[in-house]
Amino acid sequence: MATVNIHEAKTHLSRLLERVSKGERIVISKAGQPIADLVPHRSAPVTIGGLKGRLAYSDADFDVDPDIQRMFYGDDADASS
Repeated sequence: MATVNIHEAKTHLSRLLERVSKGERIVISKAGQPIADLVPHRSAPVTIGGLKGRLAYSDADFDVDPDIQRMFYGDDADASS
């Protein structure tokens, strides 16, 4: 793990990112105090359908709620439906 100051990080960002891409961790400091870490990116796996079988709803959940309809469109909304 290397530590660099902000000026050095701005000046040599491309070089630092190349080192990070190879697995190195770099700490950026300001006045000797660590303020940020440059670390290699780790992508998280995406699971499509991860809640299948664990999440349930009915089509009625998507019906128009008359109270909300009235709040947006007034009392005449019931007559035009």
